[in-house]
Amino acid sequence: MPSLTVIGSQWGDEGKGKLIDILAKQTDYVVRYQGGANAGHTLKVKEKKIIVHLVPSSVFHPEVTALISQGVVLDLESLCQEIQTLKEHGFLNRKKQILISDSCTLLLDHHKQLDQAREQKASKIGTTGKGIGPAYESRASRKALLFRDLFEEDKQLLDKLKKSTEESHFLLKNLYQIKPLSLEESFEKLKTYRKLLREYRFQNMSLFLNTALKKNKKVLFEGAQGTLLDLYHGTYPYVTSSSTLAGGLFSSCGLGPLIPMKSLAAMKAYTTRVGEGPFWTECTNTPEGKHLQEKGEEFGATTGRKRRCGWLDLVALKYAVRLNSSSSLAVMKLDVLSGLDEIKVCIAYKIGFQIFEDLPSSMKDVENVKPIYKTFKGWSEDISSVSSKKELPPSCLNYLNFISQSLNIPIDIISVGPSRFKTLYDSQNVLDKLWL
Repeated sequence: MPSLTVIGSQWGDEGKGKLIDILAKQTDYVVRYQGGANAGHTLKVKEKKIIVHLVPSSVFHPEVTALISQGVVLDLESLCQEIQTLKEHGFLNRKKQILISDSCTLLLDHHKQLDQAREQKASKIGTTGKGIGPAYESRASRKALLFRDLFEEDKQLLDKLKKSTEESHFLLKNLYQIKPLSLEESFEKLKTYRKLLREYRFQNMSLFLNTALKKNKKVLFEGAQGTLLDLYHGTYPYVTSSSTLAGGLFSSCGLGPLIPMKSLAAMKAYTTRVGEGPFWTECTNTPEGKHLQEKGEEFGATTGRKRRCGWLDLVALKYAVRLNSSSSLAVMKLDVLSGLDEIKVCIAYKIGFQIFEDLPSSMKDVENVKPIYKTFKGWSEDISSVSSKKELPPSCLNYLNFISQSLNIPIDIISVGPSRFKTLYDSQNVLDKLWL
Protein backbone atom coordinates (compact mmCIF):
# COMPACT_ATOMS: atom_id res chain seq x y z
CA MET A 1 0.00 0.00 0.00
CA PRO A 2 2.31 2.81 -1.19
CA SER A 3 0.84 5.98 0.30
CA LEU A 4 2.24 9.35 1.32
CA THR A 5 0.82 12.58 2.66
CA VAL A 6 2.36 16.04 2.26
CA ILE A 7 1.46 18.30 5.17
CA GLY A 8 2.36 21.85 6.12
CA SER A 9 4.38 22.04 9.32
CA GLN A 10 3.96 25.77 10.00
CA TRP A 11 1.09 28.25 9.38
CA GLY A 12 0.63 27.25 5.75
CA ASP A 13 2.31 28.59 2.59
CA GLU A 14 5.19 26.13 3.00
CA GLY A 15 5.40 25.12 -0.67
CA LYS A 16 3.20 22.02 -0.57
CA GLY A 17 1.92 22.66 -4.09
CA LYS A 18 5.40 22.46 -5.57
CA LEU A 19 6.10 19.24 -3.70
CA ILE A 20 2.87 17.65 -4.93
CA ASP A 21 3.74 18.69 -8.46
CA ILE A 22 7.19 17.06 -8.16
CA LEU A 23 5.98 13.85 -6.51
CA ALA A 24 2.91 13.45 -8.74
CA LYS A 25 4.96 12.22 -11.70
CA GLN A 26 5.44 8.86 -9.93
CA THR A 27 1.90 8.71 -8.54
CA ASP A 28 -1.38 7.15 -9.69
CA TYR A 29 -3.73 9.34 -7.63
CA VAL A 30 -3.44 12.63 -5.78
CA VAL A 31 -6.12 13.35 -3.17
CA ARG A 32 -6.97 16.76 -1.73
CA TYR A 33 -8.55 15.90 1.61
CA GLN A 34 -9.51 19.08 3.54
CA GLY A 35 -9.93 22.85 3.44
CA GLY A 36 -11.37 24.82 0.56
CA ALA A 37 -10.62 27.76 -1.69
CA ASN A 38 -8.84 29.44 1.23
CA ALA A 39 -5.81 27.36 0.24
CA GLY A 40 -3.59 28.63 -2.55
CA HIS A 41 -0.85 26.56 -4.17
CA THR A 42 1.37 28.57 -6.51
CA LEU A 43 3.12 26.52 -9.18
CA LYS A 44 5.56 27.53 -11.89
CA VAL A 45 5.28 25.20 -14.88
CA LYS A 46 6.95 25.91 -18.24
CA GLU A 47 7.53 29.50 -17.12
CA LYS A 48 3.82 29.86 -16.38
CA LYS A 49 2.82 30.89 -12.88
CA ILE A 50 -0.48 29.20 -12.02
CA ILE A 51 -2.36 29.29 -8.70
CA VAL A 52 -4.72 26.46 -7.79
CA HIS A 53 -7.08 26.65 -4.84
CA LEU A 54 -9.27 23.55 -5.02
CA VAL A 55 -7.94 21.43 -7.86
CA PRO A 56 -5.09 19.18 -6.62
CA SER A 57 -1.61 20.26 -7.68
CA SER A 58 -1.16 17.15 -9.86
CA VAL A 59 -3.21 18.59 -12.74
CA PHE A 60 -0.06 19.33 -14.74
CA HIS A 61 0.52 15.58 -15.08
CA PRO A 62 -2.25 14.34 -17.43
CA GLU A 63 -1.74 10.68 -16.56
CA VAL A 64 -2.45 11.29 -12.83
CA THR A 65 -6.03 11.32 -11.54
CA ALA A 66 -6.83 14.13 -9.09
CA LEU A 67 -9.42 13.40 -6.40
CA ILE A 68 -11.27 15.88 -4.19
CA SER A 69 -12.47 14.03 -1.10
CA GLN A 70 -15.51 14.61 1.09
CA GLY A 71 -13.48 16.56 3.67
CA VAL A 72 -13.19 19.51 1.26
CA VAL A 73 -15.73 22.37 1.12
CA LEU A 74 -16.42 23.25 -2.50
CA ASP A 75 -16.72 26.85 -3.64
CA LEU A 76 -18.42 26.04 -6.94
CA GLU A 77 -17.78 29.44 -8.51
CA SER A 78 -14.08 29.30 -7.68
CA LEU A 79 -13.84 25.68 -8.85
CA CYS A 80 -15.47 26.38 -12.22
CA GLN A 81 -13.22 29.40 -12.80
CA GLU A 82 -10.16 27.37 -11.87
CA ILE A 83 -11.03 24.52 -14.23
CA GLN A 84 -11.68 26.99 -17.05
CA THR A 85 -8.32 28.74 -16.46
CA LEU A 86 -6.44 25.43 -16.44
CA LYS A 87 -8.08 24.39 -19.69
CA GLU A 88 -7.18 27.73 -21.27
CA HIS A 89 -3.56 27.00 -20.36
CA GLY A 90 -3.75 23.63 -22.09
CA PHE A 91 -4.32 21.40 -19.06
CA LEU A 92 -7.16 19.03 -18.06
CA ASN A 93 -7.57 17.51 -21.51
CA ARG A 94 -8.20 13.96 -20.25
CA LYS A 95 -11.71 12.98 -19.23
CA LYS A 96 -12.05 11.90 -15.61
CA GLN A 97 -8.73 13.57 -14.75
CA ILE A 98 -10.57 15.19 -11.82
CA LEU A 99 -13.05 13.29 -9.66
CA ILE A 100 -15.11 15.04 -6.97
CA SER A 101 -16.69 13.15 -4.09
CA ASP A 102 -20.48 13.19 -4.00
CA SER A 103 -20.24 13.94 -0.26
CA CYS A 104 -18.30 17.20 -0.48
CA THR A 105 -19.93 20.15 1.30
CA LEU A 106 -21.02 22.99 -0.98
CA LEU A 107 -19.79 26.45 -0.03
CA LEU A 108 -22.42 28.94 -1.13
CA ASP A 109 -22.80 32.73 -1.34
CA HIS A 110 -24.40 33.07 2.09
CA HIS A 111 -21.37 31.37 3.66
CA LYS A 112 -19.06 34.01 2.13
CA GLN A 113 -21.32 36.86 3.18
CA LEU A 114 -21.53 35.57 6.73
CA ASP A 115 -17.76 35.03 6.96
CA GLN A 116 -17.01 38.56 5.76
CA ALA A 117 -19.64 40.10 8.02
CA ARG A 118 -18.15 38.43 11.08
CA GLU A 119 -14.66 39.65 10.21
CA GLN A 120 -15.86 43.21 9.77
CA LYS A 121 -18.42 43.53 12.53
CA ALA A 122 -17.68 40.82 15.10
CA SER A 123 -14.43 39.17 16.23
CA LYS A 124 -11.51 39.54 13.83
CA ILE A 125 -9.67 36.26 13.29
CA GLY A 126 -7.94 37.14 10.03
CA THR A 127 -9.79 34.65 7.83
CA THR A 128 -9.63 34.82 4.05
CA GLY A 129 -13.33 35.71 3.97
CA LYS A 130 -13.95 32.80 1.60
CA GLY A 131 -16.76 31.29 3.68
CA ILE A 132 -14.82 28.26 4.89
CA GLY A 133 -15.87 28.43 8.55
CA PRO A 134 -19.60 28.93 7.90
CA ALA A 135 -19.55 26.10 5.34
CA TYR A 136 -18.05 23.68 7.85
CA GLU A 137 -20.55 24.94 10.43
CA SER A 138 -23.45 24.14 8.11
CA ARG A 139 -22.12 20.60 7.67
CA ALA A 140 -21.80 20.11 11.42
CA SER A 141 -25.34 21.44 11.99
CA ARG A 142 -26.73 19.18 9.24
CA LYS A 143 -27.90 22.11 7.11
CA ALA A 144 -25.38 21.82 4.29
CA LEU A 145 -25.97 21.07 0.65
CA LEU A 146 -23.71 18.31 -0.61
CA PHE A 147 -22.24 17.93 -4.08
CA ARG A 148 -24.71 15.13 -4.85
CA ASP A 149 -27.63 17.49 -4.11
CA LEU A 150 -26.57 19.62 -7.05
CA PHE A 151 -27.74 16.89 -9.45
CA GLU A 152 -31.24 16.39 -8.05
CA GLU A 153 -34.42 17.61 -9.73
CA ASP A 154 -34.91 21.39 -9.62
CA LYS A 155 -37.72 21.30 -7.05
CA GLN A 156 -35.75 19.12 -4.63
CA LEU A 157 -32.63 21.25 -5.05
CA LEU A 158 -34.58 24.47 -4.45
CA ASP A 159 -36.23 23.04 -1.32
CA LYS A 160 -32.85 22.04 0.10
CA LEU A 161 -31.37 25.42 -0.76
CA LYS A 162 -34.19 27.18 1.15
CA LYS A 163 -33.59 25.10 4.26
CA SER A 164 -29.83 25.57 4.01
CA THR A 165 -29.99 29.36 3.76
CA GLU A 166 -32.79 30.23 6.22
CA GLU A 167 -30.66 30.74 9.31
CA SER A 168 -27.79 32.50 7.52
CA HIS A 169 -30.17 34.87 5.75
CA PHE A 170 -31.85 35.71 9.06
CA LEU A 171 -28.47 36.51 10.66
CA LEU A 172 -27.31 38.58 7.71
CA LYS A 173 -30.47 40.71 7.66
CA ASN A 174 -31.19 41.06 11.37
CA LEU A 175 -27.79 40.89 13.06
CA TYR A 176 -25.38 42.26 10.48
CA GLN A 177 -27.81 44.44 8.45
CA ILE A 178 -26.57 42.96 5.19
CA LYS A 179 -28.84 42.05 2.29
CA PRO A 180 -28.27 38.40 1.34
CA LEU A 181 -28.19 37.23 -2.24
CA SER A 182 -31.71 36.28 -3.30
CA LEU A 183 -32.71 32.65 -3.24
CA GLU A 184 -33.64 32.80 -6.93
CA GLU A 185 -30.24 34.16 -7.93
CA SER A 186 -28.41 31.52 -5.86
CA PHE A 187 -30.58 28.80 -7.42
CA GLU A 188 -29.84 29.92 -10.97
CA LYS A 189 -26.11 29.91 -10.24
CA LEU A 190 -26.35 26.36 -8.89
CA LYS A 191 -28.01 25.18 -12.10
CA THR A 192 -25.16 26.70 -14.11
CA TYR A 193 -22.54 24.96 -11.98
CA ARG A 194 -24.45 21.69 -12.34
CA LYS A 195 -23.94 21.72 -16.11
CA LEU A 196 -20.25 22.51 -15.81
CA LEU A 197 -19.38 20.01 -13.08
CA ARG A 198 -21.51 16.97 -13.86
CA GLU A 199 -18.66 15.16 -15.64
CA TYR A 200 -16.50 15.28 -12.48
CA ARG A 201 -19.05 13.69 -10.16
CA PHE A 202 -17.83 10.59 -8.30
CA GLN A 203 -20.06 8.59 -5.99
CA ASN A 204 -17.97 6.30 -3.75
CA MET A 205 -14.50 7.67 -3.15
CA SER A 206 -13.91 5.69 0.05
CA LEU A 207 -14.39 2.36 -1.75
CA PHE A 208 -12.35 3.57 -4.70
CA LEU A 209 -9.36 4.60 -2.57
CA ASN A 210 -9.42 1.47 -0.42
CA THR A 211 -9.48 -0.67 -3.56
CA ALA A 212 -6.67 1.31 -5.17
CA LEU A 213 -4.46 0.91 -2.10
CA LYS A 214 -5.12 -2.84 -1.97
CA LYS A 215 -3.99 -3.01 -5.60
CA ASN A 216 -0.74 -1.23 -4.60
CA LYS A 217 -1.55 1.91 -6.53
CA LYS A 218 0.47 4.92 -5.41
CA VAL A 219 -1.74 7.43 -3.62
CA LEU A 220 -0.48 10.88 -2.64
CA PHE A 221 -2.55 12.90 -0.15
CA GLU A 222 -2.42 16.68 -0.37
CA GLY A 223 -2.98 18.71 2.78
CA ALA A 224 -3.93 22.39 2.82
CA GLN A 225 -2.98 25.16 5.27
CA GLY A 226 -0.56 24.08 8.04
CA THR A 227 -0.29 22.22 11.33
CA LEU A 228 -0.46 25.36 13.47
CA LEU A 229 -3.80 26.23 11.86
CA ASP A 230 -5.41 22.92 12.83
CA LEU A 231 -8.82 23.36 14.44
CA TYR A 232 -7.92 21.27 17.49
CA HIS A 233 -4.13 21.54 17.74
CA GLY A 234 -3.35 24.95 16.26
CA THR A 235 -3.12 28.40 17.84
CA TYR A 236 -6.84 28.54 18.63
CA PRO A 237 -8.90 30.65 17.98
CA TYR A 238 -6.65 31.84 15.15
CA VAL A 239 -7.05 28.63 13.20
CA THR A 240 -8.89 27.21 10.20
CA SER A 241 -12.06 25.12 10.42
CA SER A 242 -10.76 21.66 9.51
CA SER A 243 -8.08 19.22 10.60
CA THR A 244 -4.87 20.09 8.78
CA LEU A 245 -2.95 17.13 10.22
CA ALA A 246 -1.94 13.94 8.45
CA GLY A 247 -4.36 12.05 10.68
CA GLY A 248 -7.27 14.10 9.36
CA LEU A 249 -7.12 12.41 5.98
CA PHE A 250 -8.40 9.08 7.33
CA SER A 251 -11.83 10.37 8.28
CA SER A 252 -11.98 12.81 5.35
CA CYS A 253 -11.29 10.08 2.80
CA GLY A 254 -13.07 7.17 4.48
CA LEU A 255 -9.90 5.19 5.20
CA GLY A 256 -9.20 3.07 8.26
CA PRO A 257 -6.52 4.30 10.70
CA LEU A 258 -4.42 1.15 10.28
CA ILE A 259 -3.67 1.86 6.62
CA PRO A 260 0.12 2.39 6.43
CA MET A 261 1.07 5.96 5.66
CA LYS A 262 4.23 8.05 5.49
CA SER A 263 4.20 11.77 6.18
CA LEU A 264 6.43 14.35 4.46
CA ALA A 265 6.55 17.62 6.39
CA ALA A 266 6.89 20.72 4.23
CA MET A 267 8.61 23.67 5.93
CA LYS A 268 9.98 27.00 4.83
CA ALA A 269 13.59 27.75 5.72
CA TYR A 270 12.06 30.61 7.75
CA THR A 271 8.50 31.20 9.00
CA THR A 272 5.52 33.17 7.69
CA ARG A 273 1.96 33.73 8.79
CA VAL A 274 -1.10 35.42 7.24
CA GLY A 275 -3.75 37.06 9.38
CA GLU A 276 -4.10 37.47 13.13
CA GLY A 277 -2.69 35.34 15.92
CA PRO A 278 0.56 34.70 17.80
CA PHE A 279 3.83 34.59 15.90
CA TRP A 280 6.71 34.25 18.34
CA THR A 281 9.64 34.67 15.94
CA GLU A 282 8.15 37.48 13.87
CA CYS A 283 10.59 40.11 12.59
CA THR A 284 8.43 41.62 9.81
CA ASN A 285 9.39 45.25 10.44
CA THR A 286 13.14 44.68 10.75
CA PRO A 287 15.61 44.82 7.82
CA GLU A 288 15.84 41.01 7.95
CA GLY A 289 12.06 40.67 7.90
CA LYS A 290 11.78 42.99 4.91
CA HIS A 291 14.46 40.91 3.16
CA LEU A 292 12.39 37.76 3.69
CA GLN A 293 9.17 39.46 2.60
CA GLU A 294 10.59 40.99 -0.58
CA LYS A 295 12.94 38.22 -1.74
CA GLY A 296 10.46 35.52 -0.81
CA GLU A 297 7.60 37.40 -2.56
CA GLU A 298 5.53 36.77 0.54
CA PHE A 299 2.05 37.65 -0.60
CA GLY A 300 -0.90 35.35 0.04
CA ALA A 301 -1.83 33.28 -3.04
CA THR A 302 -5.50 33.48 -2.06
CA THR A 303 -5.89 36.97 -0.58
CA GLY A 304 -2.87 38.88 -1.90
CA ARG A 305 -2.16 40.06 1.66
CA LYS A 306 1.42 40.55 2.77
CA ARG A 307 2.57 37.64 4.89
CA ARG A 308 4.13 38.30 8.25
CA CYS A 309 7.72 37.04 8.25
CA GLY A 310 10.02 35.68 10.93
CA TRP A 311 12.82 33.32 11.85
CA LEU A 312 12.56 29.55 11.87
CA ASP A 313 10.88 28.15 15.00
CA LEU A 314 12.21 24.69 15.90
CA VAL A 315 9.92 24.38 18.93
CA ALA A 316 6.83 24.67 16.74
CA LEU A 317 8.39 22.43 14.10
CA LYS A 318 9.11 19.70 16.64
CA TYR A 319 5.47 19.92 17.67
CA ALA A 320 4.34 19.54 14.04
CA VAL A 321 6.64 16.57 13.39
CA ARG A 322 5.21 14.82 16.45
CA LEU A 323 1.57 15.49 15.60
CA ASN A 324 2.00 14.21 12.05
CA SER A 325 4.44 11.34 12.70
CA SER A 326 6.53 12.87 9.93
CA SER A 327 9.24 10.63 8.51
CA SER A 328 11.11 13.24 6.48
CA LEU A 329 11.38 16.97 5.82
CA ALA A 330 11.26 19.13 2.72
CA VAL A 331 12.96 22.51 3.27
CA MET A 332 11.46 25.05 0.89
CA LYS A 333 12.61 28.53 -0.23
CA LEU A 334 16.12 28.07 1.15
CA ASP A 335 17.39 30.49 -1.51
CA VAL A 336 15.50 33.36 0.17
CA LEU A 337 18.00 33.30 3.04
CA SER A 338 20.93 34.10 0.72
CA GLY A 339 22.34 37.54 1.43
CA LEU A 340 21.67 37.65 5.16
CA ASP A 341 24.72 38.16 7.37
CA GLU A 342 23.17 36.25 10.25
CA ILE A 343 20.30 33.81 10.50
CA LYS A 344 18.45 33.12 13.73
CA VAL A 345 16.68 29.94 14.81
CA CYS A 346 14.37 29.70 17.81
CA ILE A 347 15.46 26.71 19.92
CA ALA A 348 13.31 27.24 23.04
CA TYR A 349 10.73 29.54 24.62
CA LYS A 350 11.04 31.59 27.77
CA ILE A 351 7.83 32.20 29.71
CA GLY A 352 8.47 34.19 32.86
CA PHE A 353 11.49 32.54 34.46
CA GLN A 354 10.91 29.12 32.89
CA ILE A 355 12.39 27.61 29.72
CA PHE A 356 10.19 25.45 27.47
CA GLU A 357 11.25 23.24 24.60
CA ASP A 358 7.66 22.29 23.73
CA LEU A 359 4.72 24.34 22.53
CA PRO A 360 2.58 25.68 25.43
CA SER A 361 -0.97 24.36 25.57
CA SER A 362 -2.45 27.44 27.24
CA MET A 363 -3.29 30.51 25.15
CA LYS A 364 -2.31 32.66 28.11
CA ASP A 365 1.17 31.12 28.07
CA VAL A 366 1.36 31.43 24.28
CA GLU A 367 0.86 35.18 24.49
CA ASN A 368 3.80 35.53 26.90
CA VAL A 369 6.34 33.53 24.90
CA LYS A 370 9.77 35.05 24.34
CA PRO A 371 11.90 33.10 21.85
CA ILE A 372 15.42 31.97 22.68
CA TYR A 373 17.60 32.10 19.57
CA LYS A 374 20.70 30.39 18.26
CA THR A 375 22.47 32.53 15.65
CA PHE A 376 24.11 31.13 12.52
CA LYS A 377 26.48 32.72 10.05
CA GLY A 378 24.70 33.52 6.81
CA TRP A 379 25.92 33.14 3.23
CA SER A 380 26.13 35.57 0.34
CA GLU A 381 26.18 33.08 -2.53
CA ASP A 382 23.21 32.76 -4.87
CA ILE A 383 22.22 29.12 -4.42
CA SER A 384 19.32 29.12 -6.91
CA SER A 385 21.49 27.51 -9.61
CA VAL A 386 23.11 24.71 -7.62
CA SER A 387 22.29 21.21 -8.81
CA SER A 388 23.13 19.15 -5.72
CA LYS A 389 23.19 19.49 -1.97
CA LYS A 390 27.00 19.18 -2.00
CA GLU A 391 27.29 22.47 -3.88
CA LEU A 392 25.62 24.47 -1.11
CA PRO A 393 27.87 26.85 0.92
CA PRO A 394 29.31 25.40 4.16
CA SER A 395 27.31 27.79 6.34
CA CYS A 396 24.13 26.77 4.52
CA LEU A 397 24.87 23.06 5.07
CA ASN A 398 25.59 23.81 8.72
CA TYR A 399 22.15 25.43 9.02
CA LEU A 400 20.43 22.45 7.41
CA ASN A 401 22.32 19.90 9.48
CA PHE A 402 21.33 21.68 12.68
CA ILE A 403 17.65 21.57 11.70
CA SER A 404 17.81 17.87 10.85
CA GLN A 405 19.69 16.93 14.02
CA SER A 406 17.48 19.05 16.28
CA LEU A 407 14.30 17.45 14.93
CA ASN A 408 15.88 13.99 14.56
CA ILE A 409 14.48 13.65 11.07
CA PRO A 410 16.18 13.60 7.63
CA ILE A 411 15.90 16.43 5.13
CA ASP A 412 15.16 14.63 1.88
CA ILE A 413 14.13 17.52 -0.37
CA ILE A 414 15.48 21.08 -0.63
CA SER A 415 13.94 23.81 -2.78
CA VAL A 416 16.17 26.60 -4.06
CA GLY A 417 13.75 28.31 -6.45
CA PRO A 418 10.10 28.39 -7.56
CA SER A 419 10.25 26.04 -10.55
CA ARG A 420 10.06 22.26 -10.19
CA PHE A 421 13.61 21.97 -11.57
CA LYS A 422 15.14 24.02 -8.76
CA THR A 423 14.81 21.15 -6.31
CA LEU A 424 17.62 19.15 -4.71
CA TYR A 425 17.61 15.52 -3.65
CA ASP A 426 20.53 13.14 -3.65
CA SER A 427 19.04 10.58 -6.07
CA GLN A 428 15.86 8.95 -7.28
CA ASN A 429 16.25 6.60 -4.32
CA VAL A 430 15.42 9.51 -2.02
CA LEU A 431 12.07 10.00 -3.73
CA ASP A 432 11.40 6.26 -3.72
CA LYS A 433 12.05 5.89 0.01
CA LEU A 434 9.43 8.54 0.82
CA TRP A 435 6.77 5.97 0.00
CA LEU A 436 5.76 2.97 2.05
